[in-house]
Amino acid sequence: MLSIGDFARHGQVSVRMLRHYDGIGLLRPAYVDPVTGYRNYDAGQLAELNQIVALKDLGFSLDQVRTMIADGISPTELRAMLTLRRAELEQTLAEGAARLTQLEARLRGIDAAGPAPAVVLKQLPARRFVGLTGSAASFTPDDITPVIRPLCGELGNRLAGAEGVHPAGRLTCLYERADAADEEQVRLRATVPAAVDADGNRNGLEVYDLPTVRAATLVHRGPIDQVLPAWQALARWIDENGYRSAEPARELYLDCPDDPAQWVTELQEPLAPDTVH
Repeated sequence: MLSIGDFARHGQVSVRMLRHYDGIGLLRPAYVDPVTGYRNYDAGQLAELNQIVALKDLGFSLDQVRTMIADGISPTELRAMLTLRRAELEQTLAEGAARLTQLEARLRGIDAAGPAPAVVLKQLPARRFVGLTGSAASFTPDDITPVIRPLCGELGNRLAGAEGVHPAGRLTCLYERADAADEEQVRLRATVPAAVDADGNRNGLEVYDLPTVRAATLVHRGPIDQVLPAWQALARWIDENGYRSAEPARELYLDCPDDPAQWVTELQEPLAPDTVH
C-alpha cells in the first residue's frame, strides 16, 4: 500500500486532486483507515490514475472521464486518442513558430533605420519562362506561403516529365495583382527560365514571356519566410529615389542549401518606364 502522499508523488498529481477524485467517485482509495481516515492506494492503481490524467489532458471533463472509464476504454483506444492529440499540438506549435517568425520580421521592419540597403539597378533581359500559376487572397505570408510552396514542388515534378522544355536558369517566383481593380487578389507563378520546343511535350507547364525591364534589386540572405524587411527596404529605396514599381515582382533563388538560414535570394522589383532616369 502507498500513502496518499506517496501515491500523489508517484502519479505526479496533488494530494488535493486525489481527494477530489475520491469525493466524486472517480478514483477510490484501495483502503481507508477506519480510525484515522487516512487514504491508502495500491500501486496497481497508478495505471488507472495515468489514464484519468491522460483523458483530462485531452480536454475531457471529469464527468466524461468517469463515463469513459466506466464504459471500459481500452489502452489501444486511449493510445489512438493521445496520438491524435499529439499531432494537433504539434500543428499548433508549428503554427505558433511561423507566427513568431512573422512577428520578428515585422519588428525588424520597424527597427530598420540602419544603413541604406545595397540596392542595385539592373537591366533584366527579355526571357521566356515556363511554370505554373496560382492565386492567393492577399500578399500576406499566411495567404502566399500555402500556395507558392506546393506550386514550386509541382513545378519540379512537371519539369521531370517535360520532353520539350530545357531549363536555363534558377527558380524564380513572380508576384502581381490578379486584377488592377482588386488590391487584394494576387497572381503568383513558380517559374524557371527555359527554351521550349515548338512541338515538344510541356507536360502541362505554361509559357510566360517577360520583356526587357529596368529593375531595382536587393539580395536577401536567410530564410525566405523572413524576407519581409528586405522587401520593405527595397520599397522604401524605390520611393525615396523617385521611382515607381511595376509588375511582376520577382524572387530569384540563387542558392538554396538544406539550411534555410543560408539561403540567398535576389529580390527584383521592376520599375515603371516613365520613372526610370
